[in-house]
Amino acid sequence: MEKSIDQIYQEALKAIETAAGPKDVRSASVRYLGRKGILTQFLRNISSLPVEERPTAGQKGNEIKKKLEKAFNEALVKSEASTKDLEDHIDVSLPGRPVSCGSLHPITQINQEICDIFLNMGFEIAEGPEVELDYYNFEALNFPKNHPARDMQDTFFISDKIVLRTHTSPLQIRTMEKQAPPVRIIMPGKVFRCDSDLTHTPMFHQVEGLLVDENVSFGDLKGTLTAFVHQMFDVQTSLRFRPSFFPFTEPSAEVDILCVICRGKGCRVCSQTGWLEILGSGMVHPALYENVGYDAIRYTGFAFGMGVERIAMLKYGIDDIRKFFENDMRFLSQF
Repeated sequence: MEKSIDQIYQEALKAIETAAGPKDVRSASVRYLGRKGILTQFLRNISSLPVEERPTAGQKGNEIKKKLEKAFNEALVKSEASTKDLEDHIDVSLPGRPVSCGSLHPITQINQEICDIFLNMGFEIAEGPEVELDYYNFEALNFPKNHPARDMQDTFFISDKIVLRTHTSPLQIRTMEKQAPPVRIIMPGKVFRCDSDLTHTPMFHQVEGLLVDENVSFGDLKGTLTAFVHQMFDVQTSLRFRPSFFPFTEPSAEVDILCVICRGKGCRVCSQTGWLEILGSGMVHPALYENVGYDAIRYTGFAFGMGVERIAMLKYGIDDIRKFFENDMRFLSQF
């Protein structure tokens, strides 16, 4: 019994020593001396001891209680005095120290700007899983098994049938499976490819778009992307369409813009060509319509896709994509 009461006493003294202020002292006092406190419970349980042990235990307990009451009172007075001294040295009339406020990451800013432009054109945002079935990532997009075009993707395979999505295009199929035409969506999100250098990272962000309706032409695609480029950069930014190949569009085209650095005169950024590639596009391949049950004769549409980091690098004049992921505040604070 004496060992237990001594242990309670030492623990209470330690709680007093570690108290950070008057609030902590009061809390410790209640924990040990309150109605349901540790010492109070100890004293109440003395009656359960053998008769011959009760006087000694009661005397010991009351002595410890008086010592702790005195120790807690002295600690409270000392703590309150220390707090008052600190308050007396604070000049509340002085202006507060400036607090550094954070801001949105430049990739987030560009992603939101891209989405806002297309939302104003009537598109809706669609989202889907980042861990995707091979069927949606490849087969339904006209990438048959063992097709050489799969090598363009540098895929992270989780299993034979599951991959980390290499583009947000699977949402084209997922959306068309659930929704009859017309379809007008943009698909922002993270994508993953086995690639890493000055202009590529294993994880990056894409925004893709899909529009399917009756009488949609390549001219509608050109008009939509021209409006986007003029709003993202400026109306002086010219663009051109170059023939290309994508399994899920036919015909397909790469879109270049006039170099935002040299304005077409030729520089290191544009490799002296005067042009910079920003996105891929094309008319939706009829094979996709067959996979989702659309009437390929009645409906036509276009699709496009762009890397958000690529747009940000061009808009802000950044030459190394890795800067976006290094968390260097000197770099991020500029945005």
